[in-house]
Amino acid sequence: MSPPDAPTNVATVDFEHLVEAHYAALYRFAYSLAKDAMPAADLTQQTFYLWAAKGHQLRDKSKVKTWLFTTLYREFLGGQRHEVRFPKVGLEDAPEQVATATPVHETLDAAAAVEALQTLDENYRAPLTLFYLKQFSYAEIADALEVPIGTVMSRLSRGKEILRQRLSAGEDSKARKIVRLPTDWAKGERE
Repeated sequence: MSPPDAPTNVATVDFEHLVEAHYAALYRFAYSLAKDAMPAADLTQQTFYLWAAKGHQLRDKSKVKTWLFTTLYREFLGGQRHEVRFPKVGLEDAPEQVATATPVHETLDAAAAVEALQTLDENYRAPLTLFYLKQFSYAEIADALEVPIGTVMSRLSRGKEILRQRLSAGEDSKARKIVRLPTDWAKGERE
């Protein structure tokens, strides 16, 4: 038998009892941080979710309350950092150029892009073709071309930039035109 003050296993903590014992205090703490009922409830629920997922890792039953409050506070801080990095902007507050941007598919079709792709150097054309047209992963492209993955990523990036410049600057006038394919083109017959 273990001494009475020895840490007990957290696996013996009943989840329902844990929620009953700590929900109100955690919610009040979350409300003091978030200053709104809905985010406070979300923080509290997220804390109990994390307990259900990771609480078994805690070895000392006497530290459950501390773990819950610390986890809630960390979740709050993580949410704040996310809000700073990715602020929410309503559509009416968005810059006007975003709303008036022309979708790419309206100015360039696939045939024109493929035609422009054919003008690229083989070092860039092969990875771009395998990635976008054949849906290969970086690793599959690296194996197929017998180059390191870093080289594949670099060639994809540079190739896309060269292609973008050619299409936007008019270096490849054929690729900039909207090419209309005849309906019987798929059969191998061209007009």
